[in-house]
Amino acid sequence: MQAFLLPVIKRALESASITTEKPVQIEKPADSRNGDYSTNIALMLSRECRRNPRELALELIGHMAFPEGTVGKMEVAGPGFINFFLEPSFIMQSVEHILHEGKGFGTSCAGKGKTAIVEYVSANPTGPLTIGRGRGGVLGDCIANLLETQGYAVTREYYFNDAGRQMQILGESVRYRYLERCGRDVAFPETHYQGDYIREIADVLFIEHGDALAGSAERSVFKETAETIIFDSIRKTLERIGIRHDTFFNEHTLYMERDGDPSSNARVLELLEEKGFIGRYEGATWFLTTKLGQEKDKVLVKSSGEPSYRLPDIAYHLDKYHRGFDLIVNVFGADHIDEYPDVIEALGILGHDTSRIRVAINQFVTTTVNGETVKMSTRKGNADLLDELIADVGPDATRLFFIMRSKDSHLNFDVELAKKQSKDNPVFYLQYAHARICSLLRMAAGETGFNPAGSGHHLLQMLSLEPEVRLGFALLDFPEIIRNAVRMLEPQKMVEYLHEIAELYHKFYQECPILKADPETRTARLFLSVATRQVLRNGFRILGISAPESM
Repeated sequence: MQAFLLPVIKRALESASITTEKPVQIEKPADSRNGDYSTNIALMLSRECRRNPRELALELIGHMAFPEGTVGKMEVAGPGFINFFLEPSFIMQSVEHILHEGKGFGTSCAGKGKTAIVEYVSANPTGPLTIGRGRGGVLGDCIANLLETQGYAVTREYYFNDAGRQMQILGESVRYRYLERCGRDVAFPETHYQGDYIREIADVLFIEHGDALAGSAERSVFKETAETIIFDSIRKTLERIGIRHDTFFNEHTLYMERDGDPSSNARVLELLEEKGFIGRYEGATWFLTTKLGQEKDKVLVKSSGEPSYRLPDIAYHLDKYHRGFDLIVNVFGADHIDEYPDVIEALGILGHDTSRIRVAINQFVTTTVNGETVKMSTRKGNADLLDELIADVGPDATRLFFIMRSKDSHLNFDVELAKKQSKDNPVFYLQYAHARICSLLRMAAGETGFNPAGSGHHLLQMLSLEPEVRLGFALLDFPEIIRNAVRMLEPQKMVEYLHEIAELYHKFYQECPILKADPETRTARLFLSVATRQVLRNGFRILGISAPESM
């Protein structure tokens, strides 16, 4: 909404014969007593203009002319801030746009004609999904939703890690359990996967083949069967919390030669060597990152001949560039913090525009049950599983709790709080606000014949009480909240905003009688409720949670 102030301020600068390349900053004051919007432009320009900032601010105000009925008052505050006080009728008139645009309110064309790929989850199929992986999954899904509101054509991708040492260990783990099932006396290595799911996969193989595989030299069947069963489990878990992917990229394809051409991994080594960034010593192949100012080079191929994570990741991102995406978003766990900058450096060396890459790192998750922290380990088989969490607290609470804290912060998932039916539970608080509005509108339809899709939007302009105007003004922030969340790759901003909307609505509901008001006021307040419901619904859609009409 603040956009209408910008051209007026710029014209005032021109009228005052002030030319500057400094951007005009407009913000909402923390205290509403200091206006609805404020700019520090006079403070920013006072030195180059050699003027007292308060005097400059007063002069600029003298050059500002707003359309009648929009800005009621301007004042200079503090050392030279210019504060703007909007007319309540103008604010409430603007709320009509929410009713007209409906589901489209908050969307933009900023990404129209552009493509984006969001890679998220990408867990190794070595076991069921843990809660830690779930956080990245919800974060990625919400980021994809946010980008879609801006007009991007979004591809949601899962990088399927079906190559490397961990997958070999998985296959061997199943083989050992299979041999036990066949009655063989084997020593199961402590370094292998020990969860009950390994025994279940071994049982599947035994039921299908008996002991026919016990003496076979062909061991790929153990890995392939485990991979298929586990990944099917991962997909079903993701579906339970509304996470989907459009494409699945198989890591093993990066190791394959095609028609005599080198593999993607080998091609990366060739290209980096041409640029002078490959070294070979200590039996390994190195990315010479010391040339970039780093303290140590980074291994790309180990002395065993096995690639490190960096090599296939570079090759994978080259493929993303070749597919022509305008924006490449990677959602990684904190275990990627040391690796991904090297991948980006390599892509830059190879001539690609790395500004097209955005990385969202989500920190670790701990789970608290009755005040005690549950420790996780997929390898040891005592992981805190995402499936169990979803079954315990439900998909909505699972999703919202994962993103109600900044992705940069460690998350303590309080299971007992997530199950509470009270205002202390953030998801309950938000959904209750939506359900309360739906209940109100049902009562209004029955008692007065009110139609949320009917006429009378203009009556909003008559609302001027503080709870009404504060709610209406906050609703208009929704598009800006989306833009900020996209810019920061931070869905938490949406959670915080919706909580504020719910809080303001509950205050409005308690302090401003609705059904008992006179007919015109009642209609206006009902339409304000409809606008609030629309913003909540649009926000819930981005967060991927349901909008219950009764609770």
